[in-house]
Amino acid sequence: MGAEEREARDRTRANGASAVRRGAAERPRVRLDVPRAPRRTFLPEYDPEAFGRLSEKIARLLGTGRFIVWMTVAIIVWITWNIVAPSSLRFDSYPFIFLTLALSLQASYAAPLILLAQNRQADRDRITQEQDRKQNERSIADTEYLTREIAALRLGLGEVTTRDWIRDELQDLLRDLELRQMVESESDERDR
Repeated sequence: MGAEEREARDRTRANGASAVRRGAAERPRVRLDVPRAPRRTFLPEYDPEAFGRLSEKIARLLGTGRFIVWMTVAIIVWITWNIVAPSSLRFDSYPFIFLTLALSLQASYAAPLILLAQNRQADRDRITQEQDRKQNERSIADTEYLTREIAALRLGLGEVTTRDWIRDELQDLLRDLELRQMVESESDERDR
């Protein structure tokens, strides 16, 4: 095996067999720390955050009593119109297929929007719960620290004289002095 063959084999291993066979020039290396330029797409683009906020507004609207009342009124007016109105003005006869289609369409859009709003709320709840858990951990750590400090102070105070102890000691000394004075006065009287 000659030096040229070894060199070709090493290039094949480094660049891949197809690049050497085709005689392709080495590709420039792509930096991994630089984001790629966005690709052109033909799909419509949207802001997921704005869409999420819109879905939450819609879910809040659909969850109110006002919506249910207006929906009920609209359905009653629809049915009444298509039963009572003259035949030429009716647009949805008795089985009310168009009404069923409209309600199905409304439900098919409402359900995913409500689920999206619930998922966003669950994400917010999870973040809040995590923050509360961290705060509770800090509070527990602070409480344990303060408990240790108070215990240390109590131990330290056990070795320090307190006002009550000094008062008791002074009262004991006073009694001892009074007893001595009485004993001395009695002994002085006897000596006389």
